[in-house]
Amino acid sequence: MQSADKNTPVIQLQNVHRTYTMGDQVINALDGVDLEIARNEYIAIIGASGSGKSTMMNIIGCLDRVTSGNYLLNGTRVGDMSEAELAKVRNREIGFVFQSFNLLPRASALKNVMQPLIYRQIPFAERKRIAGEALEHVGLGDRLESRPNQMSGGQRQRVAIARALVGHPAILLADEPTGNLDSKTSREIMALIDDLHQQGQTIIMVTHEPEIAAHCDRVIRLGDGKIESDTQAMH
Repeated sequence: MQSADKNTPVIQLQNVHRTYTMGDQVINALDGVDLEIARNEYIAIIGASGSGKSTMMNIIGCLDRVTSGNYLLNGTRVGDMSEAELAKVRNREIGFVFQSFNLLPRASALKNVMQPLIYRQIPFAERKRIAGEALEHVGLGDRLESRPNQMSGGQRQRVAIARALVGHPAILLADEPTGNLDSKTSREIMALIDDLHQQGQTIIMVTHEPEIAAHCDRVIRLGDGKIESDTQAMH
């Protein structure tokens, strides 16, 4: 993907609709959404269950396509991309962090973090070096050979964050990143995510927890597939 002018919004949603048909019922999961997100923004997307936040996350993450309207990522129309091009964008432009970690259970932390680099045909020794540095960056330089079942929930989420960041993505998408963690570990993970934003990472986080959203600089509330409010946080 061509890197856009640094003033181009990293994400532009233009009158985006996403409809699903269930039996004879049409569900408007997103209903005419307009949104721009600039580089290095730190954004929370909040809303009740069924508000459309997961659908918006899936579209931004190129896991789903719009029914109508436009989605531009770094100035490029996502709707014009083939499935192979979308797969490459997901690998190179977007880092995903999930509530359930989504780690390979039999692989070490190092091998989990190396995984996205395999698809870039980076030589093994280089993959190992980059993944080791990513784990060092999230405070797990001493756990490279540990498997997920040998780690705490917080450590597993750190591995997931390292894996998301290993390719230097344009966007970090975090879907309820503290949902499976206790409050102390949640604070540690949010401190790490805050630090990544300070270092220049664009972060978009879906959460239903007000105290997690409070970390962000901008909060977008969805309801019935529409943006109900879009506010700058007062820190």
